[in-house]
Amino acid sequence: MTTLLEDEALELARELIRIESVNTGVAAEIGDGETRAARYVQERLAEVGIASELVEARQGRGSVVARLRGSDRSAGALLVHAHLDVVPVEEADWSHPPFGAEIHDGYLYGRGAVDMKNYAGTILAVARHYVREGIVPRRDIVLAFLADEETGGVWGASWLVDNRPDLFQGVTEALSEVGGFSVPLTGRDDRRAYLVATAEKGVAWATLTARGHAAHGSRPTDDNAVVRLAQAVAEIGGHRFPVHRTAALQRFLDVFGEARGLAFSDETLADDIASLGFVSSLVDASTRNTVTPTVLGGGHKTNIIPAEAFTRVDIRILPGQDEAVRQHLRDVARDDVAIREGRWWSATEASVDAPIIDVFQEAITAFDPDGVVVPYLLQASTDNKHFARLGIRGYGFVPLRVAPDFDVFGQFHAADERIAVDALHFSARVTEQILRTA
Repeated sequence: MTTLLEDEALELARELIRIESVNTGVAAEIGDGETRAARYVQERLAEVGIASELVEARQGRGSVVARLRGSDRSAGALLVHAHLDVVPVEEADWSHPPFGAEIHDGYLYGRGAVDMKNYAGTILAVARHYVREGIVPRRDIVLAFLADEETGGVWGASWLVDNRPDLFQGVTEALSEVGGFSVPLTGRDDRRAYLVATAEKGVAWATLTARGHAAHGSRPTDDNAVVRLAQAVAEIGGHRFPVHRTAALQRFLDVFGEARGLAFSDETLADDIASLGFVSSLVDASTRNTVTPTVLGGGHKTNIIPAEAFTRVDIRILPGQDEAVRQHLRDVARDDVAIREGRWWSATEASVDAPIIDVFQEAITAFDPDGVVVPYLLQASTDNKHFARLGIRGYGFVPLRVAPDFDVFGQFHAADERIAVDALHFSARVTEQILRTA
């Protein structure tokens, strides 16, 4: 039999999924979905007497922030945040309506079921539970339901950090995606590891442009921009940065190495990681910096040598590796190719031994005695990168106990995005203890 907390977490998540807060990344296509979702959250908070502030950085991009007072006035506040926007869908690829929030065979289907209206519904349910039961958490809890994370958080977390830092006064740590989901620890079904993202790769974009002089295709030139660019793209695509063992990666390798009898030595690292099954895709990308060409352009007519060609690259940076990546780009570009940086957000890194990790472990143990909380480095980035500018240490931990072959990370941005209902109930129970005792 489920509790009111668990029932509300599910129902609130379903209601949020039904609000089509799609973020296409195209300014002209901004609808009112994110603000409607924010108003829904604000109304559910107001029903139990929780005051909040809705901030609309631009029309349609609404965020809601509220603060629950804690009992220990000397403790730093904890920011708990979830984004309300979701990525677009190709409805033909879905077995069930992407905004129907339907439940089939024990799974809740819908865009945002994992990324991340499940958590928005959960923390909203926990806040309402505290008021109903007269529970006062140990420290102040700042709840933030944010717009625009799916296109970088420019009009959500980043805007709030730049323009409304007062909303986060006294906050020392933040809790959000991507982590908390269980994966097999031993390779069997008997023990589970719950991954906590204590670090995130930085994300940056850059454009490399080669220039020459335009000419007729029948008269090849020595400064063909396409050729120069192609050489740089081939070098970027073929380069593998060296392995860099961050604290989060090393802790993950230590725990999984002991559990599975793997050495994770420099010589065996690639094979040992590959043996982890679907978990390997999470870990492998966290071992090194990556620079990936994603867009190519140049020329418009086959018989004309263009004066310019360009490529855009997606860059993912380990903590402390910004200059190493920039130097690599300079080495590749040499004097032939110009580099223009776009967005550049550095990696974030928090301690793998912080007291809050023990809080996560205690909460997991209460509901899964065999569960082990294990730090890892997230190869993507979240809104924690923006809050880091305020000195806030970010962690990714949305607790979900799932079947051993269920790849939670594989649900992000996927068709038929879904989460088991019992995993969401588990999330509500564990999250309630974390926020109460952190």
